[in-house]
Amino acid sequence: MTLLRAEIGDTLRTARRRQNRTLRDVSTGASVSLGYLSEIERGQKEASSELLAAICEALDMPVSLLLREVSDRFAISEGVDIPDTVPAELSERVLADEALAGQA
Repeated sequence: MTLLRAEIGDTLRTARRRQNRTLRDVSTGASVSLGYLSEIERGQKEASSELLAAICEALDMPVSLLLREVSDRFAISEGVDIPDTVPAELSERVLADEALAGQA
């Protein structure tokens, strides 16, 4: 059985390593103890939404991206196809926002 805390931890660890950052660096940025961050990454502790937001901020990673990657991991473990497209309503909103920003 796939555990949510384990997938969140793996995803956070992957993001941190991809940035070549240490546990100490991220724990300082997120104002969480190094040991607790380590336990989160190993899937031994469940982080609150506030703590996940702080860790993601320290990693310069949107929480939505964390949740998307965790969702994709679950889909793979469940044998569900992962759509490779962005929903039309989201695409339209992003394009509209970009158009407005370009006019300013």
